[in-house]
Amino acid sequence: MAGLRKPDRGTVSVLGLDPRRDRAKIRQVLGVQLQDAYLHQALTAAELVELYRSFYPNPRSADETLDLVELSEHRDTMFEKLSGGQKQRLSVALALVGRPRVVILDELTTGLDPRARRRMWSAIEKLRIEGVTLVLVSHAMDEVNRLCDSLVLLDKGRIIAQGTPAEVTAQAQAADLEEAFVALTGRSLQDEEDL
Repeated sequence: MAGLRKPDRGTVSVLGLDPRRDRAKIRQVLGVQLQDAYLHQALTAAELVELYRSFYPNPRSADETLDLVELSEHRDTMFEKLSGGQKQRLSVALALVGRPRVVILDELTTGLDPRARRRMWSAIEKLRIEGVTLVLVSHAMDEVNRLCDSLVLLDKGRIIAQGTPAEVTAQAQAADLEEAFVALTGRSLQDEEDL
């Protein structure tokens, strides 16, 4: 969807745009937070947000962006000095600074403590209310259940189930999404993370 990989087959469009052909246009409507952030170590959180703001015609303010992910008090902290969870939240902030209409969130709450995780969920729920389309990539089924209106369960690149969390759970005749995953794939979530 972000045009970072060449597809081996099939097609995808984001808001009618081809991610490979319309790269410049895609960057204006799509925000991406990858699981691992590799950012300039010597820049502060605020400097990184300001740098990313310069890429967009109508970005959020640096203050609004940092506040959205509760990093205002760390605005002057260099990236290398941020904790793992703070780096993760900054990565989300950078995905949101351009006011994207679609956001890909890859393992959104990796490295966050339970309190920070719940606050991040609240921030994401606010974006949903604003009409932002969120694509969440996650092994955390409680997170998927809370944040997703619909889901696609993949196994080795193949769709094995799709629908609302309740529909997928019912399809697998399971008590919850985690049990549904195990029932539909024959593997536990831990096995999946170890692949």
